[in-house]
Amino acid sequence: MIEAALVLEGGALRGIFSSGVTDVLMEHQMEFAYVNGVSAGSMCGMNYIAKQPGRMFRINMEYLHDKRYINLSPRHVLRSREVFSFDFMFHELSDTLVPFHREVFEASPQRFEVVATRCRTGKPEFFEKGQCSDIYKAAIASSSMPVFSKMAEVDGRKYLDGGISLPIAYERAMDLGYDKVVLVLTREEGYRKKPFSRMKLKAFERYFGPLPELLASVREIPDRYNRMQEEIAGLERDGRVFVLRPQNHVTVSRTERDKAKLAALYEEGRGVAEERMEELEEYLQK
Repeated sequence: MIEAALVLEGGALRGIFSSGVTDVLMEHQMEFAYVNGVSAGSMCGMNYIAKQPGRMFRINMEYLHDKRYINLSPRHVLRSREVFSFDFMFHELSDTLVPFHREVFEASPQRFEVVATRCRTGKPEFFEKGQCSDIYKAAIASSSMPVFSKMAEVDGRKYLDGGISLPIAYERAMDLGYDKVVLVLTREEGYRKKPFSRMKLKAFERYFGPLPELLASVREIPDRYNRMQEEIAGLERDGRVFVLRPQNHVTVSRTERDKAKLAALYEEGRGVAEERMEELEEYLQK
């Protein structure tokens, strides 16, 4: 067990890059004592803790165009408020089609947390495997994209995507006392979010108007993300974090439909992890 933290950014289907990285970590038998994930990062982290290399890649290659998994029909989205079907993902898919090793996941001594945004407060909350009432519901909450997903309920409280309020939870790892923190990001170096358009802001105001704290947090998404990227750059220069990110400009969208693009991003994740494995081992051993 490596006494270090592994922090996984979200990004919906861009998370396939992270699965490439974590598959290589598993192949090198690198077990981090603490792992946290936001949104798609939580899904990737679950497969990592369950020791199932290739599972996330297989799901996206085999079920990308299966409407039980992803349904982008405007009529469906308006009716169900759901692009990704979490019911399918956490039941039929995980129980039968591409089984998730729940026993291995739940018995693992590795600490695992997911981050979700509380709808009432607009603030991030943390759910730890073995400590919260239902880590699977928490992972669904963490991955519920605003507007494209219904609010998810955990212990009678409503949540949405952790990326709204805390897209990369590296400070959480540091607060828990981990001196070595490895970040897996799903955007290339130098990427910054653009301000929301006036039209998008108006849509958010209509949608989240009854929840002013959540609306304020949503409005802050671009600036918050960009500030975190600047801070990560400084931490990386100082050797306080180790960052694995795509080397090329990422063109994969959150709901990407092109399998070839997803496969290429997965292979890039594998390649980055393999190429920097020696550096990573040196960082962890310092």
